[in-house]
Amino acid sequence: MQQLKSYITGKWLYGEGEARKIYHALTEEALYEVTTEGLPLIDSLDYGRQKGGDVLAAMTFQQRGQMLKSLAKHLLENKAYLYDISAQTGATKADSWVDIEGGIATLFSFSGLANRELPDDTIWPEDEMIPLSKQGQFIARHILTSRRGVALHINAFNFPCWGMLEKIAPTWLAGMPAIIKPATASAQVTQAMVCLIVESGIVPEGAIQLICGGVGDMFEHLDYEDVVTFTGSAETGHKLKSHPRLREKSIPFTMEADSLNCAILGIDITPEQPEFSLFIKEITREMTAKAGQKCTAIRRIIVPESQLDSVKHALLKRLSGVTIGNPAVEGVRMGSLINQEQRADVQDKVSFLQQNGCEILCGGTTKDLDVIGADSQKGAFYPPTLLYCADPYIHRAVHEIEAFGPVATLMSYQTTEQAIELAIMGGGSLVGTLVTADALIAQEVIRKTARAHGRILILNEASAVESTGHGSPLPLLVHGGPGRAGGGEELGGLRAVKHYMQRTAIQGSPSMLTSVTKQWVRGADVIEDPVHPFRKYFEDLLIGDTLLTARRTVTEADLVNFACLSGDHFYAHMDKIGAAQSLFGERVAHGYFVVSAAAGLFVDAAVGPVIANYGMENLRFIEPVKIGDTIQVRLTCKKKIKKTQKTIEDKPNGVVEWDVQVFNQEDIAVALYSILTLVERREGDF
Repeated sequence: MQQLKSYITGKWLYGEGEARKIYHALTEEALYEVTTEGLPLIDSLDYGRQKGGDVLAAMTFQQRGQMLKSLAKHLLENKAYLYDISAQTGATKADSWVDIEGGIATLFSFSGLANRELPDDTIWPEDEMIPLSKQGQFIARHILTSRRGVALHINAFNFPCWGMLEKIAPTWLAGMPAIIKPATASAQVTQAMVCLIVESGIVPEGAIQLICGGVGDMFEHLDYEDVVTFTGSAETGHKLKSHPRLREKSIPFTMEADSLNCAILGIDITPEQPEFSLFIKEITREMTAKAGQKCTAIRRIIVPESQLDSVKHALLKRLSGVTIGNPAVEGVRMGSLINQEQRADVQDKVSFLQQNGCEILCGGTTKDLDVIGADSQKGAFYPPTLLYCADPYIHRAVHEIEAFGPVATLMSYQTTEQAIELAIMGGGSLVGTLVTADALIAQEVIRKTARAHGRILILNEASAVESTGHGSPLPLLVHGGPGRAGGGEELGGLRAVKHYMQRTAIQGSPSMLTSVTKQWVRGADVIEDPVHPFRKYFEDLLIGDTLLTARRTVTEADLVNFACLSGDHFYAHMDKIGAAQSLFGERVAHGYFVVSAAAGLFVDAAVGPVIANYGMENLRFIEPVKIGDTIQVRLTCKKKIKKTQKTIEDKPNGVVEWDVQVFNQEDIAVALYSILTLVERREGDF
């Protein structure tokens, strides 16, 4: 039997004292021993804060994003090793794919977000300038900075890879080191991935530590800049959340707990419609994927009373075709639970539900269970189990007790309002699914149940073509839910990164805030230079470099020519009588003519370092431009983001955001916006 070591303070260590065993899910063979007794767990906190935290905090968001991308590539190259270890948990190849490659995909996703949206800096200005005075010399911005603590991630057993990576990606992107505490039952899979991460040398020393076993009294030594996240049972989560140290130090705590998620069949759906088959398929998949050991799995099946028998027969038929056994054997569709302890827990919960208003339609016992390529009693196998609750309003256990395995309960409703009530009776869910072809039903159900769910899938024939399914958390969408589901949020794109950062409102003059954020804001000092900004390479441009253009007077011919060229003959531009009756009182120039004319004023036409203009943001037309008005433009370098050169053949470049202000002859702003350009760098990365 192997000792499963922890990785703390830069060393692989194993504790002393009584150990806990990890068993093979299919054979009940004892594989590993786990203990952390006697290990310097407290030292790992300071080691992470100082060793890993210092390096990560000094890296820019762009550099951290590149680190995530490099690590994702490395893990993909070594995924076969992880699949072999994952098989010990009873997972099928499809189950492991979601866990391993789904987790790696999250690294890629957050790397892409950093590349597209985050600054090449250690400070993240979260919003635009907020004026606080009439003259514009007292303003504010919110900035995000890295906490100088550690993120302690306590994860569940069902997704030992994905559960770690979906937390680590935003943690590292925020510049914070992580300590991973996986659930012991599948800790060997997490450890295998951490080994790959450490050996890669891609992440700084101290950026990741691993605790295989208990955390001892670590909570007693957490500080206010630390963060704790938890995924697992609501009971354990609430116990951790109430720790006195968390309250004393106001330590952020995010909880994502298992919930009694539901799937609702719309009252409009009959067996003849394609949505009916989609409903049956989705439920079967959610019951059997990971042997039902998913926090997002469908636990409550809510169907119209008129379709109860049809749904019941269709589900029983589909579930009867699910082959259970050793996932290594061809044709096996569902593996085992994680261990015998979990199987006993599922059996206890099913028995409790049976005693509290639920009838077993199929499964419900391991006696005479037929499995392929394994021993049904030595392995932690449990059959797909469908229950039926005839009165879910009286028997509340079905909305409160979760059997964390391939178990779901069927119940019926008579009106859509009743279906909504049943959905909400779950007390807060991570995800729900509504299957309907009627947009008005979708409107009613979503508007009334959204408050009790973190995510809702509306499934019909159109969305099913590309739908990722009920139970698939996506990096760009929030994962979490209210009430029983924990009340926290994970993922959700850049929202997740902000959870690990400190938000601070800074106030001062425009020039001071420009200096702090390294992003120019209107009203700040500018840098006048006889060299046109478009003649400068990326490295040569300074924040605040500006150009005040020549002037141009707008004529009636401009309006006529632009209308003919664009096809825009809107009355305010072309109809003298109609325009006179409008709020403008006379004809005005097209807004997009003003933008085009502004480009004509500030663009340097010759070949130079500017490669392309690829975007415009925050365009606002402030005042009308009338015939005879004279416009002038101020172009200012607002911020710069260096882009990593992907291949030696690529031209090295960076993104420059320019502030554009268009004024009239009275020095009144008529249009404000930003443009984005790709600008060539002098030096490449190769």
